[in-house]
Amino acid sequence: MAACKPSTDPNTNIPDYEYTDVNTKPFHIGSFRTEWLNRLKPSHYSYQREDDDTFDANFVKEMGISAETMNELKSICSLDSLRCHPKDQQPDTDVVPPDATLKTLVQRKMKQDYKATLKITKTNRHDLYADELDRLTVGRKPETVADMIPEGEIILTINVYYPPVIERFTYVRPHMTLLMTGSHSLAELRDAICCVSDLQVCGEFSNTPDVAPDFISKDHFKSAFFFFEGVFYNDMRFSECQDISMTTIEWAKAHNFPTYSQAKMEDTRFMDLTVKVGFPYLYCHQGDCEHLVIITDIRLAHENDCLDKKLYPLLTHKHRVATQKCAVCHVYIGRWFTTNDQFAPSDPCLFCDKCFRTLHYDAQGNKLGDFLAYPYVDRGAFN
Repeated sequence: MAACKPSTDPNTNIPDYEYTDVNTKPFHIGSFRTEWLNRLKPSHYSYQREDDDTFDANFVKEMGISAETMNELKSICSLDSLRCHPKDQQPDTDVVPPDATLKTLVQRKMKQDYKATLKITKTNRHDLYADELDRLTVGRKPETVADMIPEGEIILTINVYYPPVIERFTYVRPHMTLLMTGSHSLAELRDAICCVSDLQVCGEFSNTPDVAPDFISKDHFKSAFFFFEGVFYNDMRFSECQDISMTTIEWAKAHNFPTYSQAKMEDTRFMDLTVKVGFPYLYCHQGDCEHLVIITDIRLAHENDCLDKKLYPLLTHKHRVATQKCAVCHVYIGRWFTTNDQFAPSDPCLFCDKCFRTLHYDAQGNKLGDFLAYPYVDRGAFN
């Protein structure tokens, strides 16, 4: 189980800013959930919707208003007041009315008019697919009741960032955003993180380009850890796993740093953690591939969330990067990079599979020249 224990002080587990608009003070996630459930009525986090009459009656009672005021509010706040077209006419959502007064429509009209003046139109993939993953899962219900996320469950929003070797996108935007429930373990988060270094193939294959490798890096180097609030959570699910956090712990002890503790990530649920929301934590795998992990939100599940627990960990955002094209054809994604290559315009050089074989092997598949070839996995493979 996790090394962190819930605090006996009830105020400790209510999130408060440590640095305004940056991160909170540490609090225990399971105790925070308990605080919410103790303060809320079951109807507040229930997935069952109230009928309109019950909702109106409860609203009138809680707000202390009259039935006449309630009817007036319903009339003023009705969706019909936002209608820009006759009720019996189906509007074209791509056409903005010329006399629109709503500021969002005015801005949209200006953007449409500007795009109409451009001679070359370019579709931005990031804008086009920005909310694609959200749209596929929002409000999705499971086929069976057994797969329903229970009412009162905690949902965490987690951003995973690129390792610092990718300078352009390290601090700008997250590589991926995941939704996890409080009952998930850290090992399930580890399995949900996609990193190109896990797909690398070890070895030199210039003499045998058709031989499929026996493993990728993730199959061979299985050790990894998370670091949250002074605790290293190591992946020890397999016999090949090693405690790679021990080097850091021994170094810290030798240099009079605070003592760090250890736990197994497969035995630790998010409910067991003490964390700061908005604070950067560490995920390390493949020995030295380090990612920042930031928990940006912790809340109770809502009826409009994806309630099928089989779909969790739920990917809601994945950043798309430009792929590295072949140095010869400039069309296909690079699959091989070579060194000491007399046929290449640079050293090292990137080739797609077709150009690589055409330049470096004869019709019978025999190697031409003396060069070294290594399989290459592009960062855009996750696009």
